Amino acid sequence: MLRTTRLMVVLWLLMAGLIWGQEHGTFTVGTAKAARGQKAVGVLEVPAGVDEGTPIPVVVVHGSRPGPVLALVSGSHGTEYASIIAVEKLITKLDPREVSGTVILLPLVNLASFEQKVPHLNPVDKKSMNRFYPGKKDGTQTDRASYWITKEVVEPSDYLIDYHGGDLDENLRPYSYWVKTGNEKLDAKTHDMVLAFGLDHIIITTDRPQDPAASRFLDNTAITRGKAALAVEAGYAGTVDPTDVRALVEGTLNVMRYLKMLPGPAPFVEHPVWFEKIVTVSSDQTGIFYPTVQRGSYVATGMKIGCVTDFANQKEYEVRASAAGVITYICAVPSMNKGDTVANIGVVAAESR
Repeated sequence: MLRTTRLMVVLWLLMAGLIWGQEHGTFTVGTAKAARGQKAVGVLEVPAGVDEGTPIPVVVVHGSRPGPVLALVSGSHGTEYASIIAVEKLITKLDPREVSGTVILLPLVNLASFEQKVPHLNPVDKKSMNRFYPGKKDGTQTDRASYWITKEVVEPSDYLIDYHGGDLDENLRPYSYWVKTGNEKLDAKTHDMVLAFGLDHIIITTDRPQDPAASRFLDNTAITRGKAALAVEAGYAGTVDPTDVRALVEGTLNVMRYLKMLPGPAPFVEHPVWFEKIVTVSSDQTGIFYPTVQRGSYVATGMKIGCVTDFANQKEYEVRASAAGVITYICAVPSMNKGDTVANIGVVAAESR
């Protein structure tokens, strides 16, 4: 019964007709096989191992003209709904007759999280599905899914966008990540991609793993294999705000214009805010959290950003900013345990990039 329900969810998520291409000039991912100028729907089947397998929905848009291969992946965290819905909309919006090159779309990697409404983790093995790349063929479900995504999606691609955005407990303002590697040619390409995407707050990341065998994150897995990639975040507290969805959809289309996969100009975002690092503020107390600032607020070092009370609302612990910068996200729910993240603060870079 569970298996049948899962397959029904996959079919509902795809929202497109099944088109099988011809053998000549086809592009295949999992069971999705598209001829030139066609769109195909299928699944990337992660086989059972030490735990159950899982079907990952996949769509291939094989453009009518040659060009690069772009992978669009969302739903590694299955309750970051805005990013999932954005890729769903792109499935419908992309017309292979207008596309040069090929687009691989994975709208929902973490199906169990989506079904069970579990934030952050895959409930099957309690692992984050964006922390175990490049994966293992004989590991738990997250390891195996990461392995097959690396083989079937990352390796055939030239470019990749990894979508996230505001899990159930995260009041997040939109931003993107620019992974700076020291490879000038690759860094220039990812720099232009992040500006083309258009989110006006950008985190500069320089500490990602360099070893392709221990890449951890999806975008980093692509980058360590020489592919230009970025991660984007829009959405907050499990909501599907049309503004956030539109930012992710339009940002993707603009990156495709920049890559000459769609016709038309690709303007870059003007005067973005660059963050040189992210400072995490954690709680020293378990209790009930009350924020005093909102996502996107500018804060000074030492400024009160919230408080945590005990369960009798008697003893209060004040939470204060440990750095000056922008609240990129603050906890969206009252539940707070000692050591939990209260907020992330983006420290603004001294120079624009």
